[in-house]
Amino acid sequence: LARKGVIYRFAWSCAPVCAPARTAIISGMYPPSLGAQHMRSQVPMPAGFRMYPQFLREAGYYCTNNSKEDYNLTKPGQVWDESSRKAHWKNRAPGQPFFAIFNFTTTHESQIRKRPHKAVHDPAKVRVPAYHPDTPEVRQDWAQYYDKLTEMDAQAGRALREIEEAGLAEDTIVFYYGDHGPGMPRCKRWPYNSGLRVPLIVYIPPKYRHLATPDYQPGGVSERLVNFMDLAPTVLSLAGIQPPAWMQGRAFLGPYATEAPACTFGFRGRMDERYDLVRTVSDGRFVYLRHYMPHKIYGQHVAYMFETPTTRVWKRLHDEGRLTPEQDRFWQTKPPEELYDLSRDPDEVHNLAGRPEYREVLERLRRVHREQVLASRDLGFLPESEIHSRARGGAPWSVGQDPLRYPLGRIFATAEKASFLEPEAVPDLLRAMEDEDSAVRYWGVMGLLMRGQTVVRENADRLRAALQDPAPAVRVAAAEALAVHGTEAQAKPALALLLEHASLERHDVWTVMQALNAIDAAGERAAGLRAALARLPKQAAGIPGRYRNYVPRLLTDLTAE
Repeated sequence: LARKGVIYRFAWSCAPVCAPARTAIISGMYPPSLGAQHMRSQVPMPAGFRMYPQFLREAGYYCTNNSKEDYNLTKPGQVWDESSRKAHWKNRAPGQPFFAIFNFTTTHESQIRKRPHKAVHDPAKVRVPAYHPDTPEVRQDWAQYYDKLTEMDAQAGRALREIEEAGLAEDTIVFYYGDHGPGMPRCKRWPYNSGLRVPLIVYIPPKYRHLATPDYQPGGVSERLVNFMDLAPTVLSLAGIQPPAWMQGRAFLGPYATEAPACTFGFRGRMDERYDLVRTVSDGRFVYLRHYMPHKIYGQHVAYMFETPTTRVWKRLHDEGRLTPEQDRFWQTKPPEELYDLSRDPDEVHNLAGRPEYREVLERLRRVHREQVLASRDLGFLPESEIHSRARGGAPWSVGQDPLRYPLGRIFATAEKASFLEPEAVPDLLRAMEDEDSAVRYWGVMGLLMRGQTVVRENADRLRAALQDPAPAVRVAAAEALAVHGTEAQAKPALALLLEHASLERHDVWTVMQALNAIDAAGERAAGLRAALARLPKQAAGIPGRYRNYVPRLLTDLTAE
């Protein structure tokens, strides 16, 4: 396929995990603009917006999906003619044009660790990236990943052969891509190039070559930056359908192709049961990461990730003090900024953010990132509970577009001051705690929490007052600060508040997850809560199915002896 098509060398999924990545694909939009960036969240699409197969069906295409969907968006009406394991383009009406997706989960994270496994690739010949320890477990996981890639290639080949046997090979445009980076830890779930970069091959038959752009050369490689947001408008463009103006992606083929972007974007939000906030920018050579929760370690305990042997042995070696600095970083807290030069450091282990000779690159990509946040009306700077409470059952997108309901300028400026960790920002953070907008107050409190014990204890009175804030997210953040960094006397009422907010009988699932994560951060200080936590409900009526596993996982972690 690559020999007769084109490889896009720098394609990014924009999210390093499946559900938000697939949200970008199906919508042609940046998930943080939709409030759909968190792993397995569920929000409505804005009124009047549609998923791109709906445009194709309207134009007469028979559209099938076999079979994974996993969108963080509620489908606005019928999207597919059929979406199931039986869905196939062969089921269309005679002569009807088709659009068909085949999803192969052969290389999924769960398959990398599945045992027993008959080896194909030799683990001894695997290149272990610099961030992973070189152990038999790690080598087997990587070798098994390559085994599964080989197996999946054969599956893709069979799908292509079906088209050839039907005599449709020269009438069918083919896209081949993954939905995020490898399922290995620090690849999947992390918005480095290692977690965002995906294979992308496109084949356009000669009869449709007029739809190609100049960078499309059969058997060649395109240097254009492609993002998953671009797939929907590109498919519509190839079908002769003008992409709607609200799509944020850029068509890279067809009559509606646009100029290539100078940069591409990625993000990290909540990963299953663990909260985080990271934004990433790349110009194709340099990768810039901005951490808005630098007090959290990279390797937070996501239960599903810890099922992989590599994760477990990696953590054990950290606990034993047997890792190199590059390998150990995953178990440490984060700097506010990271910068990597992929041409010299493809494993992204040498952070250049503090190097004077890279200051111009750092400032340029920092500026591009800030422009993207403001232009996209990034909703990630709201606590997840407020994404939903402000939307009042509607589409969070509408909240994001309303400066009165979402004063992003003030919220983002406070998040910046909070997370850069500069000592001189504390007075501004204290003023932010008096703001009329609860998200500004939240980031004011978070800024004190991130600065640790001295700042928290110096401002304990202000944090105790914030325990009475009208907004649950602010109360929980203040309680976490006191529970983790306050004196024993200050921690006691904070822990009591966190326990109360950890109940699904009293609070929404997002507040409960925030509270349980805060209790976890308190460590042994919260040991006295174990019995009470064990009595808390793990489910409640009305919780969407996509969230049902997260509270139980947190409670299991917190009540384990």
